[in-house]
Amino acid sequence: MFSKVTDSILYVGVDDRAIDLFESQYKVPNGVSYNSYIIMDEMIAVMDTVDARASEAWMANVEEALAGKAPDYLVVQHMEPDHSANLKALADKYPAMQIVANAKTFPMMKQFFGEDYADRRVVVKEGDTLCLGSHTLTFVMAPMVHWPEVMVSYESSEKVLFSADGFGKFGALDADEAWDDEARRYYINIVGKYGAQVQALLKKAAALDIAVVAPLHGPVLKGDAIAHAVSLYDTWSSYRPEEHAVLVAVASIHGNTRAAAKVLAEKLEAKGEKVIFCDLTRDDSAKAVADAFRCDRMVLACATYDGGLFTAGEEFLMHLKAKGFQSRKVGLMENGTWAPMAAKLMKAAFEPMKNITVLDTVVTMKSAMNDATLTQMDALVDALMAE
Repeated sequence: MFSKVTDSILYVGVDDRAIDLFESQYKVPNGVSYNSYIIMDEMIAVMDTVDARASEAWMANVEEALAGKAPDYLVVQHMEPDHSANLKALADKYPAMQIVANAKTFPMMKQFFGEDYADRRVVVKEGDTLCLGSHTLTFVMAPMVHWPEVMVSYESSEKVLFSADGFGKFGALDADEAWDDEARRYYINIVGKYGAQVQALLKKAAALDIAVVAPLHGPVLKGDAIAHAVSLYDTWSSYRPEEHAVLVAVASIHGNTRAAAKVLAEKLEAKGEKVIFCDLTRDDSAKAVADAFRCDRMVLACATYDGGLFTAGEEFLMHLKAKGFQSRKVGLMENGTWAPMAAKLMKAAFEPMKNITVLDTVVTMKSAMNDATLTQMDALVDALMAE
């Protein structure tokens, strides 16, 4: 089934409720949507395709929406397989259809499909337009948001921004969940490294009169939802915290480090602080990374393991670095029965990250909490709350 975004712009995307891991790494308990659109005019344009997991349903939606007509153009905004997997199938089905993309995109087509459609190309660059009749698309380059070939498309008559992976979220379209949480988890983990590039795209978008945002994942945005999403994207891509809050993230082997981290969290809450608690061995790692960006402060509690960091803590630090984590205050808690090393190693891991203030006050445990540990916790709480 297709649905209407406007009278002339049709949604032909597909919900995938069966998928468990997006990009083979991110948990999606509520699935994901693969969005695709068709602009019906004198000339018909299909805006992107979908993942191979949804090929059959998508092609059925396309054929129903076209009602016997043939598309004139396929606009390829992003070559990642969850959006381009059906490019060749559509091109084979409609041999007269031209393929619209920028110069960086066609070599990727060759890599994925063994064909770069040299005789069917419409190569576009920044500011180029494509007139379909009463609708006109203007192409805006968005390199590294989050692949080098990405572009977005603005349709001026109905003021629709086809935003590629921008303003997307995890979750099928029928999922009953808040936009912010799954959009944050999606943005930080998929796009988060490329804040400067997102800022550049936001500046371009600010010059456009946008009434509708049509992303490649998640719901179409209209009205106040657009301003809200743009505000969050500005915060996320500037690496500013959303909230005055403390993430307490813990990597515990036998439970003693986790028990101590819980006590620290309670001490912070008793002082009126908002605390988000995360067990890195059990909770969703993508949410943990997103929450680290969400909060203005973090405490990382980790056990020593084989003279290094316990695996869950080490992996968390690796992901933070990969996503460009920066401009936060960090407190450390360590545990080690005979040779605590975690604090030293955690501090070293934060050093390459930009504008990270690692507090001098460290909570050091040997095996389990005692009175000295509690005193150190009080000092760490004071340091976290100090301006």
